Amino acid sequence: MADFGPIDLHTPEIQATRSKSEHAYTWIRGHIDRHQFGPGYRLVLASLADELDMSVVPVREAIRRLEAEGLVTFERNVGARVTLVDADRYTDTMQSLGIIEGAATALAAPLLTEQLLSRAEAINARMESLLANFDPHTFTILNQQFHATLFEACPNKHLVELVERDWARLAGLRDSTFSFVPDRAAHSVQEHAALIHLIRDGADGLRIEIAAREHRDHTLQAYRASRSLGSLPSSN
Repeated sequence: MADFGPIDLHTPEIQATRSKSEHAYTWIRGHIDRHQFGPGYRLVLASLADELDMSVVPVREAIRRLEAEGLVTFERNVGARVTLVDADRYTDTMQSLGIIEGAATALAAPLLTEQLLSRAEAINARMESLLANFDPHTFTILNQQFHATLFEACPNKHLVELVERDWARLAGLRDSTFSFVPDRAAHSVQEHAALIHLIRDGADGLRIEIAAREHRDHTLQAYRASRSLGSLPSSN
């Protein structure tokens, strides 16, 4: 057998394919995040390649990457689909996140500086500004930044790791509650303001923890209510 030596992964052809694959990934991921490609949407390679004006090879690579992230699922005789929302796993994660995030926020509260509280208020103000022309994807990112700011000073680093783990799990489940229940967004902003007010007033830790837990529970209840009305797709 002839020895052709090691493959050069830096050839212009391979680099071009990688660049196109990255572009395809970003484009498809953006459509999924914005729910332009909703749960169950079929990702047809040829159609996507035509839309992106490239061959199917980089598109296939992009979809494989999305599959590894849990955003895309391959089904026999169907092909690639945007992963359905796993309602049970979403509910379990939201419930556990409410408990540990509430505890982390309560422990962090006495240690939050004026700079951190002002940062949280600024993030919440940006969230409020999105309400008129609602962008659920950006709203969800800012929502995570808001809560991360409030538990940033938590002295229990193990607890912070648990919170961050569940946030990552929500991303894997395609946490996009605000896309399905946009009316929840305005209430969320109000509850954020109330939570900051409690912290500024030096409320006791248990009161802050309960407020943070109830805030998370309100979002979960909005999700459940919409799902019971048949407006949310699920994997069941």
